[in-house]
Amino acid sequence: MAEMNAGDGQERDLINTDGEHPELSVVMPCLNEEEGLAGSIRSIRSIFLQEGIDGEIVVSDNGSTDNSRRIALAEGCRVVEEPVRGYGAAYLRGLSAARGDLIIMADSDHTYDFGAIPDFVRRLREGCDLVMGSRFKGTIHRGAMPWARRYIGNPVLSSMTRLLFRTRLSDIHCGMRGLRRSAFERMNLQMPGMEFATEMVVAAVNSGLRIAEVPVNYFPRKGISKLNPFTDAWRHVRFMLLLSPMWLYIIPGLTGFIAGMLILLIRASGAAIYPGRRWDLLPMAGSAVLCIFSSQLLHLGLYAQTFAADQGILKPGACLTRFRRCFSLERGVAAGVLLVIVSLAIGVFISIRSDAGDSGGIGALLLPMTLLVIGLQTVFSSFLLSLLSLRRKPSGQREAK
Repeated sequence: MAEMNAGDGQERDLINTDGEHPELSVVMPCLNEEEGLAGSIRSIRSIFLQEGIDGEIVVSDNGSTDNSRRIALAEGCRVVEEPVRGYGAAYLRGLSAARGDLIIMADSDHTYDFGAIPDFVRRLREGCDLVMGSRFKGTIHRGAMPWARRYIGNPVLSSMTRLLFRTRLSDIHCGMRGLRRSAFERMNLQMPGMEFATEMVVAAVNSGLRIAEVPVNYFPRKGISKLNPFTDAWRHVRFMLLLSPMWLYIIPGLTGFIAGMLILLIRASGAAIYPGRRWDLLPMAGSAVLCIFSSQLLHLGLYAQTFAADQGILKPGACLTRFRRCFSLERGVAAGVLLVIVSLAIGVFISIRSDAGDSGGIGALLLPMTLLVIGLQTVFSSFLLSLLSLRRKPSGQREAK
């Protein structure tokens, strides 16, 4: 066992230097897990011996104040320290320190059946980049998962992920996973909190990685749980919505815009009788507000899609790719100016045909007024979209004269 100092201000890692290049690394985050850690390590060791796997165990200590680190060292594990608190931070430190080409992720509380390790390794050897465990396809033992998480929390969050990111995974929050080192490097994971679990799935999908799923058994944990059900669930939901501009902005915006514009067009045609009475100003004004708000959502969606794609956060979709091929600042400004001109023409026409005190005429004017606002939004949004799409030359490069 060797003790190494990385320098002032850096964490100290205690590393067992045996086996410099193992095939498999099992990475376990740890925060005060002395009750389940030793049993987990011994179970993993027995699987290594039974299957003839050349492997190492890396324990990423996240600030334990009990005997966890001492236990891990006594069991012959590599121990690395991550001072920044968080599930994701601990995993990022441990995954970076792992030396195997294949990596298994698992909690230190002895909740998972490590007998599934050969199944993970087999799928990774077959070429899968990420192998997810599924507790719902395995056995969830009595007392292992609270009722609310088993029948509400995990199913709802997994369903959201399937809908938003088009996966077929049944249990996106399973803590037992396998991945190739090359896949970890491609995913460029960064989230330090519990949303790290969702980030890995989303990054794998966006990177086009080959994903598989294997059943795992789940047992009651040993020790005190650090999960906060409501806070952690919200972190996952928030993260998924941030990475889903199509569902957060585009689809609601398009739906609202079509609905509001239909009502305005029907009223402008003079055929707005439902049911048996003429539309008054209140629903007309509401429709105008809905159109303007929905138009703004569409613009925000384009901003978010453009920024996320340029930053490498999201993979550009087919719709965004086609839009960017067609869009230019000049075309956007021209479209906005055209809407302004059309709105003014419609407004003049309605004003000429209507009496000054005619409430129906005033209501009909809401259509051109709405088009006017949307046209002006389009003009200025085009400038912002063009700014977001600017490409800067790498430093040191100059234009050829």
